[in-house]
Amino acid sequence: MKFVDEAVIDIAAGNGGAGCMSFRREKCIPFGGPNGGNGGKGGSVWFIADRNLNTLIDYRYNRRHEARNGEAGRGSDQFGAAADDILLRVPVGTMIKDFETDQILAELIEPDVPVLLCKGGDGGFGNLHFKTSTNRAPRQKTPGWPGEQKKVRLELRVLADVGLLGMPNAGKSTLITAISNARPKIADYPFTTLHPNLGVVRVAPEKSFVVADIPGLIEGAAEGAGLGHQFLRHLQRTRLLLHVIDAAPVSDSIDPVKEARALAKELEKYDAELAAKPRWLVLNKLDMVPADERAARCKDIVKRLKWKGPVFEISALAREGLQPMLHAIYEHVRAQVEQPAPPVDPRFEAPAAPAPAVEETVRPARAAKKVAKVAKSTKADNDEPVDPRFAPIEPEADEAPAPPAPVRRRTRAA
Repeated sequence: MKFVDEAVIDIAAGNGGAGCMSFRREKCIPFGGPNGGNGGKGGSVWFIADRNLNTLIDYRYNRRHEARNGEAGRGSDQFGAAADDILLRVPVGTMIKDFETDQILAELIEPDVPVLLCKGGDGGFGNLHFKTSTNRAPRQKTPGWPGEQKKVRLELRVLADVGLLGMPNAGKSTLITAISNARPKIADYPFTTLHPNLGVVRVAPEKSFVVADIPGLIEGAAEGAGLGHQFLRHLQRTRLLLHVIDAAPVSDSIDPVKEARALAKELEKYDAELAAKPRWLVLNKLDMVPADERAARCKDIVKRLKWKGPVFEISALAREGLQPMLHAIYEHVRAQVEQPAPPVDPRFEAPAAPAPAVEETVRPARAAKKVAKVAKSTKADNDEPVDPRFAPIEPEADEAPAPPAPVRRRTRAA
């Protein structure tokens, strides 16, 4: 199947049905009253991501998608039927943009989650809707509301954790073949890869990540040289870029360092955010370099590039040096993936026990002294009079204390 990662389509929701103006006219029933029903709602346009799709070829030739209009209302209290919605299925990772303003309308990353793009128009009201106690024979009705219409651009951006970046014939397709079950076309001429390829790399049981291989870039891709840089959009969702360099070029006139710098400039021309992503250096085809010259050649390339990041020396064809690189990639990807906390079931969550109330027992005499002390300190600090309602009550000096109440004793009757 041909790989298509971009399409422009027109979508239109259905219009709402018009309301009906009608009156009940039957024999022996005078003043039957209004019985015109409302119109039906127009169909809406929804998009949903389908994990079984991997291309937008279905929308390359079928570029007009319209929902049906709602039915008009009729007499005898008959309301118009609502039209069915249409559901457009696209691959996971599709971005929907407005064609005129280039505004992002939706980004379908999660599968089987519908997204509304064009809402259908509501149906109009019949004269039955306007009947009141004072307006018993209304003669007004409303037409249906029009549905939304848009011209959108569909862009597919593959969901991958790692992206392979490099010049043509750098060994990217051989590398993704060696580390995954992907089988892209491999040949001895440039631009063998014409569309992105995805591969799942399994480092260990329940430990894996996704790699994306895109067509090679050359100097001047921003101006349209080669295949251009239209496939770089598939790397914008990756967490890591592997810059594959051919350490054993077929000609002495080819300088790997010069090509690596040219590719870095093309990244900056396309998107500064993409150029700022973490990028690791992978020196490939070392099996074609004599064993006694490998270390010196790799050191020379790294020194001339002034590279400060991780460097891996591999041979994709001979399967040499792949395992350390794959384990390092997996640890880097896992560190960037946010691990959400598992939801707690409220049925098994123990309720928090209320804290026991501590009652402080204070003697009345101590309480009076404490209140008097606080009142004096407040008056000294703020220089404001104390409210007499809250001042402590001091016993007068002349007033004698009240005698204790007599104790009654029960005597045994004679």
